[in-house]
Amino acid sequence: MTVTPPLVLDVDGTLTRPEGKGIDPRLFDPLREWDAPVVVATGKAFPYPVALCHFVGLSELVVAENGGVVYTGDDVFFTADRAAAQAVVEEYRDAGYDLGWGTEDTVNRWRETEIAVALESPVEPLREIAASRGLEVVDTGYAYHVKDANPNKGTGVERIADHVGFDPETAVAVGDSVNDVSTFELVGRSFAVANADESARVAADEVLEESHADGTLSVLERVRGDTG
Repeated sequence: MTVTPPLVLDVDGTLTRPEGKGIDPRLFDPLREWDAPVVVATGKAFPYPVALCHFVGLSELVVAENGGVVYTGDDVFFTADRAAAQAVVEEYRDAGYDLGWGTEDTVNRWRETEIAVALESPVEPLREIAASRGLEVVDTGYAYHVKDANPNKGTGVERIADHVGFDPETAVAVGDSVNDVSTFELVGRSFAVANADESARVAADEVLEESHADGTLSVLERVRGDTG
């Protein structure tokens, strides 16, 4: 019998229903019952994936903020400095642009290492300001993320794998965006859901026929069948 592989799962576009209607609850039981580590790797602010793990009943193995924050279940590692991203968005605001999230800005309120800007906001001036300060802007399809160019999801997953004790080459990853490419390059088997962007589709070992959570569920069923 083949050993169940670790999973590395993106959130938005991968665990969610179509049109951004929240996490698909059909995933809860198969993930909770998965007999191997499940790593949640996302561009969302750190508290969100931790809360997801808590409420689903998963061990809190988290890569948040596109690799800027890594939680091994025992220790939290911050691999970038929010101050640098904050300086970029302050210059962006001074130039007359808005982040697009409203006054309270709960999208960024709890971010530790990067700043997210709404897709409706002009991106070219944001990219120019970020580049002048040695940072990058990543378009995940859900927001523009102003971040340090070095940390990414893949480096975060590698740190968790080393701590937990699994070989990333044995892991299966599912994602939908350019920020999942570093994970796809790390693991042994990678899948892009049908709604994935071009970067993820090119990097994945396989592009699924199903989109969003349907795609992820199809992978879980297939992998479980392979190990049964």
